[in-house]
Parts: sequence; structure tokens; C-alpha cells
Amino acid sequence: MRRIPITSLKPGMQVARPVYGSAGQALLQRNVVLTHRYISQLKGLGVPFLYIDDGLLDGYRVDDVISDNTRAGAVHQVRNLVAAVETPNPVAHVLLRTKEVARTVSSIVDELLSQRELMVNLIDIRLEDDYLFGHSVNVCVLALVTGIAYGLSKDQLTDLGVGAIMQDVGMGVVPRTILQKPTLLTNPEFETVKRHTYAGYEILSAMPQARDVAHEHHERYDGSGYPQGKKGHQIHLHAQLAAICDVYDAVTAARVYRPAFPAHEALELLAGSGNQSFGLRIVTTFLENVAAYPTGSVVKLSDQRVGIVVDTPKSLYKYPRIKMLYDEQGRPYQTPLEVNTEDFPSLFVSRILSEAEFTLYRGLTS
Repeated sequence: MRRIPITSLKPGMQVARPVYGSAGQALLQRNVVLTHRYISQLKGLGVPFLYIDDGLLDGYRVDDVISDNTRAGAVHQVRNLVAAVETPNPVAHVLLRTKEVARTVSSIVDELLSQRELMVNLIDIRLEDDYLFGHSVNVCVLALVTGIAYGLSKDQLTDLGVGAIMQDVGMGVVPRTILQKPTLLTNPEFETVKRHTYAGYEILSAMPQARDVAHEHHERYDGSGYPQGKKGHQIHLHAQLAAICDVYDAVTAARVYRPAFPAHEALELLAGSGNQSFGLRIVTTFLENVAAYPTGSVVKLSDQRVGIVVDTPKSLYKYPRIKMLYDEQGRPYQTPLEVNTEDFPSLFVSRILSEAEFTLYRGLTS
């Protein structure tokens, strides 16, 4: 299973992970064979990539940290929450939905606790218009994975998850023209966006476990954040955990005004933020649970061999396990060879091959 950019999809490719719509409905099921029509429709929906089964990871199990159905249902709930903010009585309408949200978060917590050794290895597929909703669910999942490693209790995890998934509920008061603007925001527009932290606090005033995360997830450890410039332990722990996940997911998502950062570049950015943007322990804990090279990435190693990432061991985010495809001279391996990069100090990933590069590589060696 490999992640293929929408621009590189071709008829005949087989879908490895389903694509869901805003209401949680499956738009494209696993094992469907792509046609020109499907590809055109996916482009129209703003789908940035698809997971394709091309046989390179046959025999390997590739898992997301939560099920596709759970993720799709959670995205739908966040969409409903933001819609509730746009009603005449947002506080009441949001509160009506909180029990359903809490049940979903509890299910996510249970799924994550049942598979503690899984790294965050996959990037979710989200429609262009669903950025905010998919982002909220991703922040929730990432915060819970980090919270588990941080040592939070199950009750604390549930509170953290509810706060993280609802952290951007205040975005419902921000004009859509600003949220969907295809260029960088002006200073006045950014000031409007910043008000979502106050709006979230007011809307969630009856939910202390959520309102502090909504209010403080843009505060920074060194005091450089907003809305109040809080520092260090003045910031609620749950808001600190959600904040680093918020930055990571935002950076690794494609936006209309910039391409997505690769996971390893986003992690490098965060690795240098300890005791600046985020507390050092939070940064370290986060890094131990997110793979720098997601499963299915085709990589060139420092010794010029090419392989595909199978998985990444827990706490070793920069050291993936790799199924070797081509040797140093570009010749395909006849017998499968698997390498744990952690076992070889001088061996490391030099770069990820683009789909175009890999297609050319395969053509030259076929």
C-alpha cells in the first residue's frame, strides 16, 4: 500500500483505503479499481492523494491507529458541531451534541489503549472542503496518542480528547471567506481568526475540560502565543498537548496556498521547539509516537539502495524498517530483504522518492 498523489493516479490502480465524504459516507471503497471517471471525481472533490495497493507491501499489515469508520464518524460529528455554532443559540446547540462527542472520544481512547505499540504511520485522506473537520479529529487522535505515552489516566485521556476534538469549535464564528481564502491572511484577517479562541471558550463555558483547550491551544511555552501570552505551566497541560498536535497536522496538510510538508520535515521543525514553543517533555513524547517516514514511503538510503517503508518501531521515529527493492546499482532484489535502519549507525534515509521518480526508476530497471 502506497500513498499516491492525485496527479499520479491511473486507471486500473486498486484502492487500498476508503475515501469518506463529509457525512461519513464511503465515496470509494477499499479494493475498487480506479477508472478515469473516479479519478476525475476525486480531483473535483479536492482529494490530495489516495492509498493504492500495488503489491509492494503484500504480506505486511498496515494499520491506522484508529479504524476508518471511527475516523469518518468523528469527522461528521465535528462538522455538526461547527454547524451548531452558526445557529442563533450556539451554546445550547453545541451542548446537545457533547454526549455524542464524548462517546466517540471514549471509543477512540479504547481503540488506542488496545494497541499501545502502534506508531502514527499513516496520513488521513480528507476532502479539500473538510480541512477543519478532519484536522480536529487528527488533533484529537494525535493528542490522545501523546497523552497515553505521557502517562495520563483514562479519565484524563477522555477529557483531553474531548477538548482536542472541540478546540476549533470557535471557528464557526469566523467568516468562510477568511477560512477558505487561497492566499495568506492580512493582519486584520488574522486578528479575526485569533478570536476563535475566545469564541470557543464562551461556547464551551459549561465544559471546563474542553473550554481551556479551546482557549489556550495557541499559547506557547515561551509566552509568544495568543490570546493571553501565557507561559510554561500557566498553560493547561491538555492545551499544551493539543497545541503540538495542532501544529504538526496543520503543517503536514496541503492547503490552497501551500503544499504539505513531508512528515520528517514537520518533525524536524518540532524537534527544535523544545522549551520554546512547547515544553521539552511534550516534544520528546510526541516525537516518540509519530513516524518520520510513513508506511508505504519509497525511500533512497545513504548507501544508494531503494526500499519501501514497512513500519517504524515505537520511540524510534527516524529509524524505519524497510523492505529493500533495489541494490546500490539499481538492480531489483530477487529475494526479499528487510532492514532495520536502527541496527546500522551509518545507514539512514537520505530522501523520499516522488512518485514520478519512482515510476522512472521502475521503468529503468524493468
